[in-house]
Amino acid sequence: MLAQAEGKQIGVVAKESGVPIKTIRYYEELGILKSSGRTEGGFRLFNPDVLQRLHFIKRAQSLGLSLSDIKEFLYVYDSGNLPCEHIKIKLEAKVKSIDEQIRQLLILRQELSGLLSGWEVQTETSYQTICPIIQ
Repeated sequence: MLAQAEGKQIGVVAKESGVPIKTIRYYEELGILKSSGRTEGGFRLFNPDVLQRLHFIKRAQSLGLSLSDIKEFLYVYDSGNLPCEHIKIKLEAKVKSIDEQIRQLLILRQELSGLLSGWEVQTETSYQTICPIIQ
């Protein structure tokens, strides 16, 4: 009973957060989560704020941020500062990257549409050409 007062066991954290135990252990290995100790049976214990931290990690990942970025943000936060400016810079870079991906996809789409618009079935086969339309 004393262990429960000091923190939540990893299984409880996994159940409440929806994050698998294996992932929680991995996050601890990366240094983005820290256990507050262990039970007599050797189970990891976490402070109640671990759920908020896991929610932040999941949300940041859903925005396309890397675990490396998230670790940096949490380091700033753990140092007593809000990482909002750091997050803003990363999100702006992410938007630029997405814009570039969209530009490249539009070029590819135009090229594919051009190939399809001139599509003619080739009845004659040649062993030197796999598909004359795209070669």
